Amino acid sequence: MDHSIAARIAILGGTGPQGRGIGYRLARAGYAVVLGSRDQARGTEVAAELAALPGASAGTLCGTTNRAAVQAADVVVVAVPYDGHAALLTELAGDLAGKLVVDCVNPLGFDKLGPFGLAVEAGSAAEEAAALLPDSTVTGAFHHLAAPLLLDPDIDLSHEDVLVCGDDRAAKERVIRLAEAVTGGRGLDAGRLRLARQLEPLTAVLISVNKRYRTRAGVALTGLFDLPQEESA
Repeated sequence: MDHSIAARIAILGGTGPQGRGIGYRLARAGYAVVLGSRDQARGTEVAAELAALPGASAGTLCGTTNRAAVQAADVVVVAVPYDGHAALLTELAGDLAGKLVVDCVNPLGFDKLGPFGLAVEAGSAAEEAAALLPDSTVTGAFHHLAAPLLLDPDIDLSHEDVLVCGDDRAAKERVIRLAEAVTGGRGLDAGRLRLARQLEPLTAVLISVNKRYRTRAGVALTGLFDLPQEESA
């Protein structure tokens, strides 16, 4: 597989469930992955754990601090909890300049009635990232993949679609290729970055459905086979 589209991929929050899962799947597909963490020792520890899973290796995974991970990569996946999202991106804005940023953060709240999408002043976490990182190219993706499934070597995710939004066509194409590597299935162009306002809170719906039916359902779109792609941003 040609991985020239991304020499190395950093994952901010790479020791959390979503970051670990995406990192493992990318490493298993042959990408060089750097897991970022607030604590370098923790990043190294988790990278070693993932490298021991089937299909991965120490040659494709390493761990370090969030800043060092960003400095070592040209593509950066943001997989941190939303309550630390703005502060971390503000801190690393200079290091993220010129890089492709893939934001998969879901701003969610939970109360006695269940999960719900939080109101975000910028519209969405991805749009917040774009505002904080004017010198980066920001896309949104990977919002609806379940971390436990990503981390299970025996799970086939090729039936799930990854919806990618952004305002730069070339950047979206790069992220779509990464999405296909993560799941073995489809990455789909979902339109402009502003549509992250709908994609991010949809995760609350999936959590509710999965709790009700005791499963881990994802997103798969129908009716797209053999259809010509329309021109979009």
